[in-house]
Order: sequence, then C-alpha cells, then structure tokens
Amino acid sequence: MGKPNPDEKILSYNDVVLRRSDLDILSGPYFLNDRLIEFYFSYLSSCSEEILLIPPSIAFWMMNAVGQGLHEFLVPLNLPDKKLVIFPVNDNEDVSEAGGGSHWSLLAFERDSNVFVHHDSNGGMNRRHAKKLYDAVVDFMSVSSSATKPTYQECSDSPQQVNGYDCGLYVLAIARVICSWYGSKDKGEQTLWFHAVREQVTPSVVAAMRNEILELIRGLMPVK
Repeated sequence: MGKPNPDEKILSYNDVVLRRSDLDILSGPYFLNDRLIEFYFSYLSSCSEEILLIPPSIAFWMMNAVGQGLHEFLVPLNLPDKKLVIFPVNDNEDVSEAGGGSHWSLLAFERDSNVFVHHDSNGGMNRRHAKKLYDAVVDFMSVSSSATKPTYQECSDSPQQVNGYDCGLYVLAIARVICSWYGSKDKGEQTLWFHAVREQVTPSVVAAMRNEILELIRGLMPVK
C-alpha cells in the first residue's frame, strides 16, 4: 500500500477545501497555513450575522491593494453592517506569493468601541503590517463619511507564544475568545475582551487546540 497523497481533498467546508497535508500540519509542531486559518474562521463565523472573520487571502489582498480596486472589492463585504470584524495579519511582503510569510497576528474591529485592536503573540513583530491593514480598511468601516474614524490600538499584554511555530494557533484561540465574548457581552458594555483573552488564552490551551481542530475536521469529514 502506497503512502497517502498529501494533496488528497479530505473536506469541503463552506468555501474551504482541506487536504491531507493540512492534517499533517495539525499533527506536528508546524506553522499553520492559510487554509487551516480560513477553515477555523469559517467555522467561527457561523455564530452570528453581526460577525465577519476575513480569510487570510482576502486580508492579504486588502493590505496590498490600492485605489479604486480596493473600493470595489470591499463594498460587497458590507463592513459597515458588521459589529465585529476579525482579520488575520501576516508579515508576508511578496505580493506574488499570497501564502508566504513567517508570522501570524490578529486585528479585530469592534464597532461599539469604534476601535481596531492588534493582538500579536510575538512582541509586536507584525505591528507595521497590522497598521498597514488598518490604514487600508479604516475608511470603509463607518456607516457615513461624517462618522468618527475608528482608532488603532496595540494590545500591550496580549498572550505571548512560547515557541516559534504557534502564532497561527494564538490567532485562532484569540479569535475564538473574542467571538465568545461578543456573544455574551451586555449591550452598551464599554469594556473589551482583554480580560477574557488573558484568562483563556494560555500556552496549554493553545497547544490543545491542534488536536481540537484535528478532531473537528475529522468529525466533519465524509464517512467512506
């Protein structure tokens, strides 16, 4: 019996197609790829119409697009209708290779507070890239041109990774907590999710997510 084909399609979930090689990434201490982040973001996005989690390829395009093309691309996303928008940030600077880069972080917009917050698990390594993404999309977030422009904030005490490969898992863990926080928050609540992230995103929780996501995928795979 030959080895399994790493390119074999194992799951189609919404618009995401996962391959056997993605399971290998989750099984070992490896850097998460775009597909796995897009899959889990798609899974989280089912919790509310008010929440939008942007796929990595789209966030990368937003960060690097300019001019009228960006406007025509963003309008259909209906960003002003969303209460919470979460973007994955990657440090890739090669526009010819959307799947490149070596570090993931997370940028979240919360409408009630009118703020973008950047969570980086490696000491602000992606700060410049997150700010570039903020600059690209900030003018498309408001309901009207007269609305107050959202501010940008670095989360100074965001949970920090303890190795060189779990940054993508920190993005997923933080995104999960933020979505849960949003679902349970009181209307008019002024505090953000910082306390929940500090309490719930720990190295042990993040490490366990590899197997959790692996089991989630296996549970969704068609029975042969």
